[in-house]
Amino acid sequence: MKSHKTSYCVFTFVIACFLSACSDSNSTRQAAIAVSDQYAASVAEEILLAGGNAVDAAVATGFALAVTYIDAGNIGGGGFMLIHMDGNAYFLDYRETAPMKAHRDMFLDENGNVVKNSTLIGPRAAGVPGTVAGFWAAHQKFGNLSWKQVLAPAIKLARDGFIPANKLARDVQSHFDWFGTSTNFKEHFSKLKAGERFKQPALAATLARIAKNGHDEFYTGETSKLIVNQMEQDGGLIDAADLAAYQAIWREPLSANWREYEILSAPPPSSGGFGVIQLLKMKDYLAQAFENVEHNSPQYVHLVAEMEKRVFADRAEYLGDPAFVDIDMTALISDAYIKRRASEVNPDAISKMEEVTPGLESPNTTHYSILDGDGNAVSNTYTINWAFGSGVVVSGGGFLLNNEMDDFSAKPGVPNIFGVVGNTANEVQPGKRMLSSMSPTLLIKDNEPHMVIGTPGGSTIFTSVFQIITNIIDFNMSPMDAAGATRFHHQLLPPDLITQSPMRPLSDQTIRGLGEKGYRVEPHGWAFGDIQVIWRDGNKLIPASDSRNRGVSKVIALP
Repeated sequence: MKSHKTSYCVFTFVIACFLSACSDSNSTRQAAIAVSDQYAASVAEEILLAGGNAVDAAVATGFALAVTYIDAGNIGGGGFMLIHMDGNAYFLDYRETAPMKAHRDMFLDENGNVVKNSTLIGPRAAGVPGTVAGFWAAHQKFGNLSWKQVLAPAIKLARDGFIPANKLARDVQSHFDWFGTSTNFKEHFSKLKAGERFKQPALAATLARIAKNGHDEFYTGETSKLIVNQMEQDGGLIDAADLAAYQAIWREPLSANWREYEILSAPPPSSGGFGVIQLLKMKDYLAQAFENVEHNSPQYVHLVAEMEKRVFADRAEYLGDPAFVDIDMTALISDAYIKRRASEVNPDAISKMEEVTPGLESPNTTHYSILDGDGNAVSNTYTINWAFGSGVVVSGGGFLLNNEMDDFSAKPGVPNIFGVVGNTANEVQPGKRMLSSMSPTLLIKDNEPHMVIGTPGGSTIFTSVFQIITNIIDFNMSPMDAAGATRFHHQLLPPDLITQSPMRPLSDQTIRGLGEKGYRVEPHGWAFGDIQVIWRDGNKLIPASDSRNRGVSKVIALP
């Protein structure tokens, strides 16, 4: 028989638990999102409020962007997802692959020269898409809500339509001449106009089939048949075997200690994580050179350009698909190696090209960052490469195919659309994943995400991510100011060229000072970057979307 004292203790404990539960139910948890489009941002919020976690929200957001962010959102492309769930880090590679009929010289003419635009326009420019497989793999491993629940908002947007942003409508119109009669792009999107509801019934039907049948629908079902039919009709290379064989791959994220943080970022076949880590650490090894140097001053830009030269030299020589190329990544991001590379920086003048050798022996991508109420984070970057990909719309499917074959080195030493050169490590081979610069990144402190960040921008991606991190941490900018600040870029070739985002140019004083050092400063070909960042400042979540574009960032109060 229990004593009265024991009964009293049990009663007291029960009451205490009840009061604690009441207190918890009345308190609010906070989540945060930074998403490149207002419709997709609303979808992310809807899923989080429905009890979804960061991965549920990320998958739903990605499918929504395939409907409303047509220039980059996709189910016909691929990308990378960096996840921090329950204190553990995961990296999902759903990058596109070269079709099995692809070969090293497929974009060269009889004289061995790259055929103009052959890697960019038309069906042969498309790699085997990975987005649906990637979203499926992430959801199967971590999702709380059902697969149908996370696809429902995108299906509704495609079926009922949305009002396109003015920028999207202008970009669609401007690409009619780019694709010309080589693709069915104009036929499919000629009715898309600013201020008028745009419905996509074929895409809605495709998404509904994927919601019902899972990723098998895209790779072996009715949708795969539509892709193959389009390829056969247009002379493309992707066949049923390519689609059936595609798999998303779980990889170890790149990890490095930097100050009080652990940096987590993208491993190969992305060069992004390696680039972010090298730049952040190299800057610290050059702390004396950076001392009292003002943000975006001529000397600041010069020092960063000197660092970037060396990163791009290594990128061109060593990086590619790890299934095809042996990459000594441990050496490339080791403290000793980066310190040596930093010591090669010339603080006073532009390094000569012969002095910048390897150190060992896409604009239309989109990114979103999500942090749920339990502190789980997703940093996701995915793409169809250049704006609107290959221009090929899958008839009956309603979605664009990528032009990621341009991210291979079509010929060693010949620049791609982003002006980046590569070597044999990134040459075209059947089944190979093309090298990327996508850099979904997390900064972890005390096993908790303190920054969730990423951006589109082709070869400017990791240089932009580096600049935003240092803007916030070294220059004490707010995330909004950091994301909106002037950005610049240098990528080894030409050795004297600094490009700047045309919407936010460097100051005249900085441009004159760089000219005196021997640099040319020119507007970049596009307003590179669309930063989506979440920063944890103490207990406060501060998300920000790049003010250059149409993103939405907000903190969400969860019950």
